[in-house]
Amino acid sequence: MRKDGRNAEQARPLDMRVNVLKNAQGSVIISTGDTQVLCTAMLEEGAPPFLEGTGKGWLTAEYSMLPASTPMRKKRDGLKKDGRGVEIQRLIGRSLRSVCDFEGMGEYTLYVDCDVLNADGGTRTASISGAFVAAALCIKKAVDAGVLKRSPLKRHVAAISAGIVEDEAILDLCYREDSSAQADMNMVATDDGNIGEIQVCGEKRTITEEEFEQLKQLCKKGIREIIAKQKEILKGEGIEI
Repeated sequence: MRKDGRNAEQARPLDMRVNVLKNAQGSVIISTGDTQVLCTAMLEEGAPPFLEGTGKGWLTAEYSMLPASTPMRKKRDGLKKDGRGVEIQRLIGRSLRSVCDFEGMGEYTLYVDCDVLNADGGTRTASISGAFVAAALCIKKAVDAGVLKRSPLKRHVAAISAGIVEDEAILDLCYREDSSAQADMNMVATDDGNIGEIQVCGEKRTITEEEFEQLKQLCKKGIREIIAKQKEILKGEGIEI
């Protein structure tokens, strides 16, 4: 039993509140335990230069942590963003683009922004899971309005973490567990079970193949649960992918 009462295979309570902002075509506040991320999606005309004249669209993502999202004030990014934030926003963009087919969408760019309101571990994975819902909401509005010719989304995608803590594989690490983990894994996967990305970090030791498989199966379980929640919420908004 973990300090918050969960067993090893249990994810934190998950909640997604949609349409929380007036101006964003798609907006979600995703909460996984005490981690909260505001995810927004907005569509703008025009595609990157390398896509001009192709009729294809694009998706790009940005990620940041608000100053009060951590116990010690997080300094805002200046002209130069911190390396961690750049790495995470690239991960978010890759993860969402992996389930998109931009062919024939029209030359538009979907901008996804993920702003961490409260950080307690798993902000990058929560951002991916919430950003997908925000993107789906935005795209539906654009298709319904005749702005986009079709939706580029082909499948659901979500992400979660797992780690080795005191030699035990556990799912969905909070900050306290993450900071003491011997190793951790972040996984991105789709609703057909295919894996988009795996990040494994041996913080204090390497992991065995058996432990790798345990972490992978835990993440797959958690992602299935997140995607089920995504589908439930989007169905209520008249969206099925």
